[in-house]
Amino acid sequence: MTGIPALMQSSAWRLVMVTVLGFASGLPLALTGQALQAWLTVDGVNISTIGFFTLVGLPYTFKFLWAPLMDRFEPPFLGRRRGWLVVVQLGLAAALALIAGLDPREQTQLVALAALLIAFLSASQDVVIDAYRTDTLHTSERGLGSSLSVFGYRLAMILSGGIALVWADTVSGSGWAWPKIYRIMAVIMMILAAVSAMLLPALPATNTAPKSRAGNDLKGFAALVAAVAAGYFFTVKIASPAAKAVIPVKEWADLVSLLAGLAFTIPLGWWTSRKAKFETLNVSIANYFSMPGAAAILAFIILYKLGDAFAGALATPFLLKGAGFSQAEVGVVNKVIGMWLTIVGAIGGGVIMMRIGLFRALLLFGGLQMLSNLGFWLVAVLGKNAWGGGFLPAFNFVIVSLKEPTAIDWLLVCAIGFENIAGGMGTAAFVALLMALCNQKFTATQYALLSAFSAVGRVWVGPMAGVLATSIGWPAFFIFSTFAAIPGLMMLLKLRPVVARLEAPGGTSLMDD
Repeated sequence: MTGIPALMQSSAWRLVMVTVLGFASGLPLALTGQALQAWLTVDGVNISTIGFFTLVGLPYTFKFLWAPLMDRFEPPFLGRRRGWLVVVQLGLAAALALIAGLDPREQTQLVALAALLIAFLSASQDVVIDAYRTDTLHTSERGLGSSLSVFGYRLAMILSGGIALVWADTVSGSGWAWPKIYRIMAVIMMILAAVSAMLLPALPATNTAPKSRAGNDLKGFAALVAAVAAGYFFTVKIASPAAKAVIPVKEWADLVSLLAGLAFTIPLGWWTSRKAKFETLNVSIANYFSMPGAAAILAFIILYKLGDAFAGALATPFLLKGAGFSQAEVGVVNKVIGMWLTIVGAIGGGVIMMRIGLFRALLLFGGLQMLSNLGFWLVAVLGKNAWGGGFLPAFNFVIVSLKEPTAIDWLLVCAIGFENIAGGMGTAAFVALLMALCNQKFTATQYALLSAFSAVGRVWVGPMAGVLATSIGWPAFFIFSTFAAIPGLMMLLKLRPVVARLEAPGGTSLMDD
């Protein structure tokens, strides 16, 4: 019997479990996105209503608000990380079973509430999984661990966002009803909860919750939620009308109003959390900023994938409208070939990171991300069939199938392939960096905050990218997106001593005391 506990504490077992947790993290995402939209469409819900369903994803954006509570409070079983993980995974299984019993046509509002509950529990699961992965992996394991986590995440998205559609297809698929598919996903989530309870390695006894007064944390959380609500009201009722009154271009007006809303909400939230003594949040943020170079690292987190975000924001509209590719061609190359190449890039990036270290991996992969934008520039300049093309034959291979042969353009394959491999590598290194930055007492809070900042480019460049592409044209736009990656790489060179300290042996971050 002694061999089993020893195996569960081994490096190989930790990496296997990190892969499983990546799968658990990715599974619910499409079930409130693409899969849910397909179900609503098939059941005859109108398009405008389906559009509003995108709002159920808001918990993923605001998960940092309740992450401090998951740092501070500990369930009475399995410890702080595994206990919360089992709770939210069982909750997800129940919520998926709940939505499977609803009729989208007759109970649209209840379906929306159930989807919102799934998104909330899924975002909470992400908080715990990010924290557990950071706490359990040693410094030497973080490169490969982050790539395996991305691998598991992508596989789950293929299942819930791809295979689920094939199962539901009445012509070329299995013809299963959507409620049956959601019940299957609920069963899978129950199995994952059992894995979390019985097979996840326990964290060291030194991994303890931060000390704070529970009442203050609950009061602080309520005050922070009120501040966010006030910020939303300010953005919608004051900033947006004012911006539209003085800025004629709608996209720029929307961008200005959003930035104004952030400029109002962030200081207000910070002030209210301090006044209400939200101790776990305040101490975790103070702990982060006590690290040498903390502000510069925060800027780097925002800038590192900025060029990638600019190009990715409009890649699909460019390929369809700007370059004239068909939906089938873009779908096959991007969703089939591109998805698998992202996985290859993530795993390859983890292996390379183990050999060259975090700093050089960030620099190398960041440079490749920057150069990958030039692939889209080539497509914009040379156009379709510049390098010839061919046909992808019909196939049915494990979890990906193609019913009819589809034309593919070799330049498109090269551009998307390079972009996905480089992006997968960059993501693996970036996740390893975020893990290294977190203090184990506040992992859930700090990782949620850092990941929120990392999403700034991806979320907010869209309006600017659209206006820019219209103004200067596609070739110049992709050149601009390439140069937009340079500030992040320059910032990385400046931060080399700080990143080198993060790679120090011992498995702790700079902030662990």
